[in-house]
Amino acid sequence: MSTSHGDLQAQLAALTTEAHRPDLAGIDRRATLDIARVMNAEDAGVPAVVAARLPEIAAAIDAAAERMARGGRLIYLGAGTAGRLGVLDASECPPTFSTGPGEVVGLIAGGPGAFVTAVEGAEDSKELAAEDLRALALTADDVVVGVSASGRTPYAVGAVEHARAVGALTIGLSCNAGSALSGAAEHGIEVVVGPELIAGSTRLKAGTAQKLVLNMISTITMIRLGKTYGNLMVDLRASNEKLRARSRRIVALATGASPADIEQALTATGGEVKPAILTLLGGVDAPTAARLLAESHGHLRAALTAAEAG
Repeated sequence: MSTSHGDLQAQLAALTTEAHRPDLAGIDRRATLDIARVMNAEDAGVPAVVAARLPEIAAAIDAAAERMARGGRLIYLGAGTAGRLGVLDASECPPTFSTGPGEVVGLIAGGPGAFVTAVEGAEDSKELAAEDLRALALTADDVVVGVSASGRTPYAVGAVEHARAVGALTIGLSCNAGSALSGAAEHGIEVVVGPELIAGSTRLKAGTAQKLVLNMISTITMIRLGKTYGNLMVDLRASNEKLRARSRRIVALATGASPADIEQALTATGGEVKPAILTLLGGVDAPTAARLLAESHGHLRAALTAAEAG
């Protein structure tokens, strides 16, 4: 059953993210520097709100890493700003962590075109979310993260409901307390940043909070999956000159080897950073490095231990 205009207005009026700030009613009359200071002060409070939700975030990440270690995918779904943030986070994973095609996916209500042009009504359909997930052949090993500032967006809620019915791990990220999205998800993360500088413009503080949490979900999950060595990106994909230079620097930081030895190791491993480090620190050749990494499921520290023991 569709929601009437009156019902929807009542729902929005009850949301913290939609609240009006009377103290900022005259902001358009202020000096630009003053507005910038107010906005900056508002943004400065977001990390503290995220910090208060770290136990829930960590629990969701540990559960996500367990599913992904079994071969599952990380799938973000949202509408508008929330959807764009999910697509952005997903698109950064291949060059940063060498994730495979489709390993981290961002879906936005209305399809790829909605990333730059709003698709009216797409966010209002739970069935559209279910269709998008069916197209991915969702499994119980997958992780579905519904993202919605309001926590009531039907597309995000429908995604989590469908995913949970399939048996996938579900995470709901919202910016209102007691949201429908949190209620539908196995792991609810509610980052309540309060009313926006511009009433209802949830691309502001709510968007910032969502970006911070999504950074944590993807980055820490990848750390748990062995995509880093310490705080070094050892699984990056060197697809341009900048990244090739970064690859050399990472190998140097990890090993302390000479530039000549680094070049030789990277050449032997086809430019792959992780096996290059293993050849230098473990004293093994490139084929052995590849085998040890495969046996350790890509965890460099475990592969180094095996190399030293062998």
